[in-house]
Amino acid sequence: MRVGFEGGQLPLIKRLPRKRGFRNIFKTEYNIVNVGQLAVFAPGSEVTPEELLRAGLISTMDHPTKILGTGDVKHPLLVSADRFSSSAEKKIVAAGGSVKQA
Repeated sequence: MRVGFEGGQLPLIKRLPRKRGFRNIFKTEYNIVNVGQLAVFAPGSEVTPEELLRAGLISTMDHPTKILGTGDVKHPLLVSADRFSSSAEKKIVAAGGSVKQA
């Protein structure tokens, strides 16, 4: 007999579809921005979550903003966000810019 066979009646997993999976109610949803997307800003400018919203790189200010390291930045920027990946921080600093945890 296979695992989960219940003698012909509807198996428990099909009787309780709301119990499938797990949803973490404490998970933090982030606005994700890649370093390569920061090229739309002028060299030396200050990049804040408000500026990212105006540029259309994030959709809402309800979630914290995280900068990830995909792509390259060619000019120095002062980037302010809630979180940074280590590769994003290295790329921004290597381009002559600076990072600031908001």
